[in-house]
Amino acid sequence: MERIYLDNAATARLSRQALAAMLPFWEGEQGNPSSLHSYARESRKAMEAARGKIAGILGAKPQEIFFTSGGSEGNNLLLRGSIEANGKKGRHVITSAVEHPSVLGTLQDMMQRGQIELTILPVDEYGQVSVSSLKEALRPDTVLVSIMTANNEVGTLEPVDEIGTICKENGSIFHSDGVQAVGHIPVDVKESKLGLLSLSAHKFHGPRGVGAVYIQSDTAVHPLITGGEQEHHLRAGTQNVPGIVGMAEALAEAMEEYPAVHARLQSFQSKLVQAVLSNVPNSRLTGHPTERLPGTVSFLFDGVSTDELLAMLDMNGIAASAGSACTAGSHQPSHVLSAMGLLNSAHKAPLRLSMSRYTTEDEVNKVIAILPDIIARLRG
Repeated sequence: MERIYLDNAATARLSRQALAAMLPFWEGEQGNPSSLHSYARESRKAMEAARGKIAGILGAKPQEIFFTSGGSEGNNLLLRGSIEANGKKGRHVITSAVEHPSVLGTLQDMMQRGQIELTILPVDEYGQVSVSSLKEALRPDTVLVSIMTANNEVGTLEPVDEIGTICKENGSIFHSDGVQAVGHIPVDVKESKLGLLSLSAHKFHGPRGVGAVYIQSDTAVHPLITGGEQEHHLRAGTQNVPGIVGMAEALAEAMEEYPAVHARLQSFQSKLVQAVLSNVPNSRLTGHPTERLPGTVSFLFDGVSTDELLAMLDMNGIAASAGSACTAGSHQPSHVLSAMGLLNSAHKAPLRLSMSRYTTEDEVNKVIAILPDIIARLRG
């Protein structure tokens, strides 16, 4: 049976180009970049070249890029580290109700420990934050605002450029979780007036277990992992040189192919949305109809069990998800859909189909042919 992979928002396959860039650092160039011999110098040279490549794509300086193990660590480092380092400004933090658990859970934990005062902004039916509600929530002691660039469950894009301008005027640090956005849409840290940004390689066909953060030069952040001088004392531990090299290569490849891939995925997305809404009764698209990631579509189906829907799709060779992989297995309603006023239940099933540059039109057509029948059988 042919397998169709439509869960790229959870993790995307490693590109051959990224793998080829990584292989020398697994097979021969094994030096620790912190050592002083020639092997180390080769590793350090490759690592710094990767840092510069990522910085150039994001509109940052090389010294503003730091390497991590991925998005969740990056978000924890930037949130905890910036709040701790900038306590003189205040303890008030603003975020949204649809953030990834590594943001929302981290800030709620800090609030419960008495470390911050937290304001959680509501969103509209599309999952977007209101700029006016942010303005109303800002205070002179608002040290940090954390709003994601693109939502991981429904694909909605947030108005980050406007938010960045407002935060700068208030003297607040602006952090954005860019894990779902970087490598899929152009992200410019200066244009969006970002103080902090997190990204993860495996979302844009890089290797798993490696990520990066952007920290604006004049933004103080305390380390989360201590005990070493790596990453300018910001993150102790030997750097993952093969992963870093692969991440930079994958990001460069993704942005080089962006115009053609973006157009193709938008075409697939439109075709999929039109077919599903036309052929599946009591279905709806979730997320913003136009301001959304290319290739990520999410639906809500009445009268269907989420687990049964995903199992039936899998039995038919289609890999999909209900939403965030970080909350897979939880029987709690999606906090994103709940915040959007689309409360999930056993009789209202969410489905996220996330495509990649490797997705073909033939695969999309097969999903369109199979999905309505699966829904009908489950309802029957």
